[in-house]
Amino acid sequence: MGSQQITVQSTISADNKKVWDYYNQPEHITHWNFASDDWQCPWAKIDLRVGGKYSARMEAKDGSFGFEFEATYDKVIDQKLIGYTMEDGRKATVEFESLGNNTQVTVKFDAENENSIEMQQGGWQAILDNFKKYVESR
Repeated sequence: MGSQQITVQSTISADNKKVWDYYNQPEHITHWNFASDDWQCPWAKIDLRVGGKYSARMEAKDGSFGFEFEATYDKVIDQKLIGYTMEDGRKATVEFESLGNNTQVTVKFDAENENSIEMQQGGWQAILDNFKKYVESR
């Protein structure tokens, strides 16, 4: 099951550069990198280059649960594509496709074995929806 890929996608009403910047800058990531309003992302650290690290803290606002998400960048094509490997060896890609005044963001990632495919897809889609809402509100 671990080799199954899951895809989530969103079309955002903003140009490619803004979407890229908001997706990759820590001062923005802390505003959208969580699946629901009872969660938060207190910090994020980015070294956006091949071999660089991504890390972010995600936690419940009530302090009941939290974790750090870490990954290493495998591929970075400015304003087009990010590829990374998570700590457990799973891979993911994020594509940014310019559609005039809109940008389509497509995230593909290897499924993990703990949670159902539907749950994983729902969680990642919720984070992407939160990102869309954040970008479009600014």
